[in-house]
Amino acid sequence: MTTAPAIELRTATTLDPVHGDLLDVYAEVRAPLLHLPNYAVHAFGERLDRHGAGPEFTAVLAYAGGQPVGYAYSNTIRHGDRYWQRTAPEPPEKYTQHPAVALKELGVVEAWRKTGTARLLHDALLAAHDDKPFVTLMVNKAAGDGAVHRLYESWGYSDLGQSQPSPASPVLTVMIRPAH
Repeated sequence: MTTAPAIELRTATTLDPVHGDLLDVYAEVRAPLLHLPNYAVHAFGERLDRHGAGPEFTAVLAYAGGQPVGYAYSNTIRHGDRYWQRTAPEPPEKYTQHPAVALKELGVVEAWRKTGTARLLHDALLAAHDDKPFVTLMVNKAAGDGAVHRLYESWGYSDLGQSQPSPASPVLTVMIRPAH
């Protein structure tokens, strides 16, 4: 019987030290979708650069055997932020009156899915934002034939509205839950 390598989590609050690893692991995680304009590596790179320059950027990467196998990253959003402006219907003030964590991306390579790695990344990311009351994310309800949406529901998220962040993006479901 062989033992899988242990997961090592690394947190970064600036983009430069993890930029290459984020691009590499994204390309592996999203490989089946890279032919679609919104999921192309260059499109992700543009979003990543924008998010990396945003308020309170935080990334957590999972490594196994020195190789990145998963990632999550976030920013802080505030009342009036374009994240909330693009959400329809307009979210209740209780969610927008204080800064919130916006989980921008979460991905795990196929070999590490269903191992708890995604939850480890998620929880480590939220631990870095222990002063925020809520965490929000956007998900394509069709992803994994609905499995991704159901996973987030099992983590306590509920649907808040819809958003289409860019013309190339599908309409996404905005979800929210208490951060802790």
